[in-house]
Amino acid sequence: MLLRTDPFRDIDRVFEQMTGTTSRPAAVHVDAERDGETFYVYFDLPGVDPDSIDLTVERNILQVRAERRRRTREGAEAVISERPMGVFSRQLLLGDTLDTENLEATYDNGVLTLRIPVSAKAKPRKIAIGSGDSGPRQIQS
Repeated sequence: MLLRTDPFRDIDRVFEQMTGTTSRPAAVHVDAERDGETFYVYFDLPGVDPDSIDLTVERNILQVRAERRRRTREGAEAVISERPMGVFSRQLLLGDTLDTENLEATYDNGVLTLRIPVSAKAKPRKIAIGSGDSGPRQIQS
């Protein structure tokens, strides 16, 4: 299961146009879905250099940090400058049922996609029940 750790998400959306800094990164928009035995998490990071993306998992906390820098041409004058630039970050608390050891990440068309399988211990398993004469119960995986 995937748990959201950002209770102030709606407030952050109001400030999403603000430029992120190292001390106060801008929010990253996220979608997540489960398809059978796999969770998929999608982070919107348009215009971000893939080399600037830092993805870490420590215990059950997943953190994504990335930086988008404004590209300027020498001698060019900015007429409109609305796209947010700077550092972007998002943390998610991953449930114990996800296998973070086998997490896979890809970045394509401005979207960072994580594929996280459900751990074997979270999958349904059959439990054999013995009678009073047959001895202790055994668990079958």
